Amino acid sequence: MDRIAQAFARARSENRAAFVAYLCAGDPDFDTSLAACRALIENGIDVLELGVPFSDPLADGLTNQLAAQRALEGGMTAERVFELVRRIRQFCEVPVVFYTYYNLVFSNGVDAYVRAAKDAGVDGILTLDLPPEEAGDVQAACKTHDIKTVFIVAPTTPEARLSIIGTAATGFIYYVSREGVTGVRDSVAANIPEAVAAIKRHTPLPVVVGFGIGKREHVAEVAAHADGVVVGSALVNVIRDNLGDRAAIAPRLAAKAADLVAGTHR
Repeated sequence: MDRIAQAFARARSENRAAFVAYLCAGDPDFDTSLAACRALIENGIDVLELGVPFSDPLADGLTNQLAAQRALEGGMTAERVFELVRRIRQFCEVPVVFYTYYNLVFSNGVDAYVRAAKDAGVDGILTLDLPPEEAGDVQAACKTHDIKTVFIVAPTTPEARLSIIGTAATGFIYYVSREGVTGVRDSVAANIPEAVAAIKRHTPLPVVVGFGIGKREHVAEVAAHADGVVVGSALVNVIRDNLGDRAAIAPRLAAKAADLVAGTHR
C-alpha cells in the first residue's frame, strides 16, 4: 500500500478524517519552510500538500499568491523544491503531494519532472489547471514513475464528468467546496454532504474537501462527511503574521496545526 493510501487507511481506523495541510514550498525562505513543514508533521497532519511557487497562480487567493511571491523572492527554484522534499524525507514518511500548475511540469519536460519528483520522495501531483481530458502525458508519466494523481471537482462540475475525474485520479479526489480562489472564510459551504456523496458514487478513492476551511469547528463540520480536510490559507497566514520573527513561525504553526487536527475526530 502506498503512503497516501496508508494515511487515509490509518485515519479511517482511528475514526477520523485525514488532515491535509498546505504550505507553499520555500515560504518565506528554505530553512524556515523546512522548519514549518516539520512543525506540521510533528503535530498530527496526515498529508503535506506543498505548493510549488509559481508567478501566476490562477487558483490561489491573495494569501497564497503572496506566499508564492515570498518563496520566489527567497530563491526557490524547481530544484530547491525537490531538495526541500528530500530534506523532509530524512525525518518522516508523511505523504507529500505537489500542488502545482501545468506550466511548471510541461516546461521541464513532463516525464523528467515527474521522475525527479519521484526521486525526491513526492507521492502525488495535483496539477490545478490541467483537466483529466488533457492530462494524458502527466497520467502516463505518473503511472511509469509510480506517483499518484489528484484531480479537482468543483461545485460547478456536472455529474456527467464525475466518472471521468474519478477514473483519472489514482490518489484521491479534491473537492473545492467554493467557487473562486483559495482563502479563509467565516463558514464552510452548505452543500458538502451532498457533493461528497455524489463524488463517491463514481470513485472508491478518498474525497478531501478544501477552500475556506480555517477553524477547528470548520474542520469538524467537514470531517463528519469527507475522508479528508484540507487547510491552507489559515496556516500560511501564520507565516505571514510572523515574518518579523521567523524563529516564531514553526512553534506557532505547531500550535495552530494541533488545534485544527483535533477537529478531525468524529
